[in-house]
Amino acid sequence: MGLFSFSKSSGAKLVDKKAEEKAAAVSAEELKRVKTEAMMKAVDNLHLPVKDVSILLNDDVVTVYGEAETQVAKELVLLTLGNNAGISSVDDRMSVVKPEPEATFYEVKSGDSLSKIAKEVYGDAKKYNAIFEANKPMLKDPDLIYPGQMLRIPTL
Repeated sequence: MGLFSFSKSSGAKLVDKKAEEKAAAVSAEELKRVKTEAMMKAVDNLHLPVKDVSILLNDDVVTVYGEAETQVAKELVLLTLGNNAGISSVDDRMSVVKPEPEATFYEVKSGDSLSKIAKEVYGDAKKYNAIFEANKPMLKDPDLIYPGQMLRIPTL
């Protein structure tokens, strides 16, 4: 548990511009509701072994509650929530049924690739697939990473 920092200026947009403008025109609370629903949908789409997930959005901070079966599932939820434009941190209030050592998080820099990160972290660029696999289903292609994105770096 703790507070995890993210790059507020990078990441996927939670909602498209048109939906954001429509919700904002109604009220700040409606915009918050729309963004929260989008984050819940993103977590649900991962099909991870988590239950009782709830999300509170307060400006650029997301607080997440719930229970994850594994540490990996918990970390993927945190990364899914934090890797969104406009989110600066995720306050982790999730519990884990089967505690395991936490993975390291790595912030992607301009010019990075998974093989470059693997070379830096493991000393072997060919181990990039371990990073890719550790970040699935959040990552769908090993070549599609962006500066500011946070990734799980598993211990080998």
